[in-house]
Amino acid sequence: MDNQYSFNFQGKTVVITGAERGIGLEIAKGFARSGANVAVAGMLEEEFDNAANEIQKEGVKCLCIKTDVSKEDSVKNMISQVKNTFGRIDILVNNAGINKLYPAEEMPLEVWNSIIGVNLTGVFLVSREAANVMLEQGGGNIVNITSMSGLVVNPLPQTQCAYNSSKAGAIMLTKCMAVEWAERGIRVNGIAPGFMNTPLTKKRLTTPNDPAVKKWIEGTPLKRVGEPSELVGLALYLASDASSYTTGTVISVDGGYTCL
Repeated sequence: MDNQYSFNFQGKTVVITGAERGIGLEIAKGFARSGANVAVAGMLEEEFDNAANEIQKEGVKCLCIKTDVSKEDSVKNMISQVKNTFGRIDILVNNAGINKLYPAEEMPLEVWNSIIGVNLTGVFLVSREAANVMLEQGGGNIVNITSMSGLVVNPLPQTQCAYNSSKAGAIMLTKCMAVEWAERGIRVNGIAPGFMNTPLTKKRLTTPNDPAVKKWIEGTPLKRVGEPSELVGLALYLASDASSYTTGTVISVDGGYTCL
């Protein structure tokens, strides 16, 4: 088989925000299994030991750095530590995200700002700093974990106008950065998950007769929620040379939800 399609990341360094648990950790383990050293950038320090142990089981190096992606100084410090430790940054996965539910007419400005700060400004800040390292190296790959909520308004409707707006912005930012950096060796793509089984949704998914969960499943053609492991293959593909002619694309992984 041509090495172009082997998903071999031996000797590469990947930075993944919000990789202490959930989707980010599954993607981190996927890159580790493929040989990449991993830098975990997140806020949940209590999860760092477990994340590092899971990643290092694959025989690679792992660096965990407390990082608030909405704060410029924190992001700059994280990127500097990664570069000093590993010497380079080949891949960035922007996965960190937060959400809080409020009806739009009751949404506090500080909540709106915090969600936009992490989910949109954070993607910009980390991408900008990582891209400067990648441009010095001659190239790299960025994969943004957005959401189908950046494409459609979730059912009921869910009262999350800030979250949906932040994810829609991240999708457009993905396209903008892809075009700006296309001729300079950096590809930028995105993954838009649907309803997923993560620590953030676990409580609702295990609550009997939750009307939101019933809506999620009934509205999804595959009639189930997704698992974080079902995003790993696509993340590896988008970061590999197998997708060398793909940039500015956001792929939905939502069980068919946005088809309807």
